[in-house]
Amino acid sequence: MSYESTLAYIHQVSWRGQKPGLSRTRDLLSALGSPERQLRFVHIAGTNGKGSTAACLASILQAAGYRVGLYTSPFLNRFNERVQVNGVPISDGDLEQVVDEIRPHADAMADAPTEFELITALGFLYFARQKCDIVVLEVGLGGELDSTNVIPAPECAVITALGMDHVRELGPTLADIAQAKAGIIKPGTTVVSYGGAPEADEVIAAKCRETGCPLIAAPFQSLTVRSTDLEGCRFDFDGLQDLTIPLLGAYQPKNAAVAVTAARVLTQRGWQITDEAIRRGLASVSWPGRFELLSRSPMLILDGSHNPHGMRATVDSLRAVFPGEKFVFLLSVMADKDYPAMLDLLAPLAKEFFTVTANTPRALDAQVLAEACRARGVPATACGAIPQGLAAALEAGRGGVTVALGTLYFSGDVRQAFLAGQFGQ
Repeated sequence: MSYESTLAYIHQVSWRGQKPGLSRTRDLLSALGSPERQLRFVHIAGTNGKGSTAACLASILQAAGYRVGLYTSPFLNRFNERVQVNGVPISDGDLEQVVDEIRPHADAMADAPTEFELITALGFLYFARQKCDIVVLEVGLGGELDSTNVIPAPECAVITALGMDHVRELGPTLADIAQAKAGIIKPGTTVVSYGGAPEADEVIAAKCRETGCPLIAAPFQSLTVRSTDLEGCRFDFDGLQDLTIPLLGAYQPKNAAVAVTAARVLTQRGWQITDEAIRRGLASVSWPGRFELLSRSPMLILDGSHNPHGMRATVDSLRAVFPGEKFVFLLSVMADKDYPAMLDLLAPLAKEFFTVTANTPRALDAQVLAEACRARGVPATACGAIPQGLAAALEAGRGGVTVALGTLYFSGDVRQAFLAGQFGQ
């Protein structure tokens, strides 16, 4: 198959939807020779910060000399970004080859796999072929019934910051959400938790007691943030002085601290990770689309915040990096998210909103979003497409700061529109 037909196969309508259960993934992997059993994993679940934490830990492990698989979702610009080895996305040729191998087995299944299950099998098969020493594995949704949870007990299970998201699928309370995320905890692993939400923390602690797993809360009491600016963040943590990450955002030192805590756990389990590897790994981490400075002239920040929990962190970061500033926002949200709560957080910082409808059926109509912005006393203009919205927002924000906010899919389209346009001075 060509690259285009390979992607068309992965995204075809017959795989659509979410069907709980792990049986299809297990059946497909079994037909492929159970590649997941040739691998070792760090499994990462949570509401926000999963991707950043995964990227930090993968970078640390690579700096320590290991061959590291990284499985994340969604992607910014190209599908291949979801499956990486040592920071390099799977090539088009390898993607075609692996899908060609999977296709007859998937087509033969009476209970067809979902798209995400297919991609999970693809990742595991590729990582095994690439002889990865360890795979940093981000769940897609929840944990317990997520297709990534077919793996044996991971070296470390990480649960990042928890908040109210995907309540329709995971349950209406934080305890329900924590229960789903805690499903990645298996006997034989060590658990690292971001913590900070007592209702959720108790659920995770109970699961650890039930499975006999040690539980380590990231020791944020030893985290001292020295600076957060357009160069990134400098901080001290757990005996390490003056660590740097090139990731913007006031929340990133905590995500990095969780990754360092997980690296310490791996060291206790026999992995060779020096303090110098931690330092070099953090200094070289790359994770686009999360409070990313896309351009200095014009000043454009790109962020993938897509729920109130994440938006609160983004607002805190904007206040920290640009104290006293008012912003022009280019905004797109999903209709099934609590967008009124997100707008309540953004409105006090907003000079003006420009809204667009992201290229996904789940997106809220730009006109509806603009009306909701105006209802909060802020001028808002609905735009027909992302390039037009970006151009209008940058013009309105000339001399100040423009912030593009929405899902990571939207962030990828904004990036492409910016790079294709003549917006710089």
